[in-house]
Amino acid sequence: MPDTAENQAKEQPRRRQARGERRIAQLLEAAATVFCSSGYTAASTNAIAREAGVSPGTLYQFFPNKEAIAIELGDRLMHEMRDTYGEALAPVGPATTLEAAVGAAVDRFIAFNCDHPVFFALMHGPDIPGRIAEEHDALHVTLLARIEDLLSSLLPDASPADLSRTAHMCLGLYKAGLELVLGHEGAEQEAYVRELKHVLVRYLEPLTGERAGHEEASSGRTP
Repeated sequence: MPDTAENQAKEQPRRRQARGERRIAQLLEAAATVFCSSGYTAASTNAIAREAGVSPGTLYQFFPNKEAIAIELGDRLMHEMRDTYGEALAPVGPATTLEAAVGAAVDRFIAFNCDHPVFFALMHGPDIPGRIAEEHDALHVTLLARIEDLLSSLLPDASPADLSRTAHMCLGLYKAGLELVLGHEGAEQEAYVRELKHVLVRYLEPLTGERAGHEEASSGRTP
């Protein structure tokens, strides 16, 4: 059995690694706050360090510049987003109404964006780093494919071209509504979420026929 000195020697690198991971998480959280409040272009490493409560020198031990911070933050967010749409856009069974399918998907995506407002700030800003833009484009393509998968279970007779066009329209409508949702808080934000669901359901309703179903009591809307 290894002696105590050997055990301690092995434990020290693990402790240093754990401290480093906590510091990185702290810096990324601070960067998210700064990017949301001032935008990527106006943000600075000094502002991020100040928000994190550390010196600029400490920040530079982990990240060489602002772009590296944004890329690491973007990578983590896009990984989490992939998990989100994997759950939200799974094909649904024949008994699932259109309103239920749309509502479940929208709720998951809105929750993700409300929990991580920096995702919208980074991914939709005009000045994001090139690598983030490339990865977001790849995410966009995969997301469209998953929306088509969901739509294929709702529209089993649609052609591939129709499914692709409908998926593009759904994603475009969602993005437009998301900006309005994130621009409000509290009850008004909830009202915009309901409006977004209403728009998507009414767009898809003529395509799904009898499957649409209605949940007027919960939506507060009438046809």
